[in-house]
Amino acid sequence: MSEEVAAATTVPATAAETSPDNPWPLQLLSQKLKMHIDRAPSAWIEGQVIELNRRGTNAYLTLRDIDAEISLPASVWTNVLDRQNTPLERGSRVVALIKAEFWLKTGRLNMSVKDIRPVGLGDLLARIERLRHALAAEGLFSDARKKRLPLLPHRIGLITGRDSDAKKDVLRNAALRWPAVEFEIREVAVQGNTAVAQVVAALRELDAHPEVDVIVIARGGGALEDLLPFSSEELIRAVSDAATPVVSAIGHEADRPILDDVADLRASTPTDAAKRIVPDVVEELARVRQALDQLRRGVTRLVERETDRLASLRSRPVLASPEIMVSLRHDDVERLKGRSQAAVTTAVVRATDQLAHLKAQVRALSPQKTLDRGYAVVQLAGGDTAPGTRREVVRHPDQTPSGTPLAVRVAGGRFTAESTGGQEPADG
Repeated sequence: MSEEVAAATTVPATAAETSPDNPWPLQLLSQKLKMHIDRAPSAWIEGQVIELNRRGTNAYLTLRDIDAEISLPASVWTNVLDRQNTPLERGSRVVALIKAEFWLKTGRLNMSVKDIRPVGLGDLLARIERLRHALAAEGLFSDARKKRLPLLPHRIGLITGRDSDAKKDVLRNAALRWPAVEFEIREVAVQGNTAVAQVVAALRELDAHPEVDVIVIARGGGALEDLLPFSSEELIRAVSDAATPVVSAIGHEADRPILDDVADLRASTPTDAAKRIVPDVVEELARVRQALDQLRRGVTRLVERETDRLASLRSRPVLASPEIMVSLRHDDVERLKGRSQAAVTTAVVRATDQLAHLKAQVRALSPQKTLDRGYAVVQLAGGDTAPGTRREVVRHPDQTPSGTPLAVRVAGGRFTAESTGGQEPADG
């Protein structure tokens, strides 16, 4: 008993502590795996039934991922399958509650289906709408994120099915509208579990292509299940992140996967996409001709209008007879010259008359005029008067006693006299 206890205490506590000299017993490993797997919770998964075999009370099925090449074998009790209203078949899309189980004796891992439910069209539509609303809330469908398509793409990237009618419709209608159009084609799976991965890879490759100006994702119509890859969240986010404008041309007019909402342009059909991504060469040539006609008419009207303006300007007197400007100014100068001469002459004559009048007034008031009227100026003619000194004028008889020498100035000249004595002036 003591030997068994000693042996037990030498077993490593964890797998990391094991070694070639001190290994775990297989039983211990299996027990620990079972304990670990038993603690794992059950999980609901979604997939497609690709194999289904009934064997008594058990059934064995294989589920495959919707968008990837991954499959998982599982077992289920037949009474779980019998609870379904519609029998499960190969190709059915289901959601299943799976619990991992580890068989201790055989060391096998088994995936046990505890419940399974088929996914109907209503469930798919509800799931798509929930995803649509969630992505819209993030702003992935906002008009501000939409990129404008080029007027004439240099090269068009086309993602479509292998040798599909959608590919033929796009190529044929685009070539009819613009014969020189060029395509960069990527043929991928457009339905099934590999469709999303291939479409996303082709989208990223074309988005990185320097000559591709617009990318078209085209597929013909189909059932709702066939169009599910174009409502995949992975594809929607890849389109939203693309730097190149993306055109969605999926299905028919009534089909509307989420790709239509995130794409920069939604075309109702592949044919409609071809018509909307390239212009019609006939229409463009007609527009060019129309533009040339409008340009020609505009230039003609401009030339005619300017010709009329030149004729109007040339008909004006100043241009018809340019010398009239000089002659008019010459006449004005002559007229002003005559007026100035007349004004100067009048001023001179008036000044001359005024001067003569003033001169006559001055002469009338001069002493000479007084002398000419018979008056005389009597001055004392004493000998002691200094040279240059004015002689005293006699203003009263008392100034000339008898024998006083006088100097008398009359109009004709001077003479001397001698006073004989003063007398009082007569009355009156």
